[in-house]
Amino acid sequence: MTKRPYENSRLAKYIERRVLELKPVKSQFQIARDAGFPNPNMVTMIKNGTSKLALDRVPSMANALECDPAFLMRLSMEQAFGSIAAKAMIEIFGQPVTKNEQGWLQEIREASDHTDPRITNRSRAAIRAIFGK
Repeated sequence: MTKRPYENSRLAKYIERRVLELKPVKSQFQIARDAGFPNPNMVTMIKNGTSKLALDRVPSMANALECDPAFLMRLSMEQAFGSIAAKAMIEIFGQPVTKNEQGWLQEIREASDHTDPRITNRSRAAIRAIFGK
């Protein structure tokens, strides 16, 4: 029986989902090639949890998966170091911000006339309502 130490990681699940989403337009072999893996089975090994994604491969893998590199880095750090260590790294260096999140931040800045508004209970409730929470 093959050991799969990372099979329940959020990264493995995300990569599996992205490979399926891209299947109509890009094969797994193409994804591996675009990510720069000499062995095309590496994508299979990452998505099934037998191997983890090396942090230096995150930018090329994000490009191959057509996803945000900051988001993929966040998942990769969690997988590489564990959730507690990844949380400490984020606490020290800051949260990687995705391009989508940058769009939200820009909209908040424009809507507030760049006044650096504090989050209030009302604004928090409005944001959560957008997402049905």
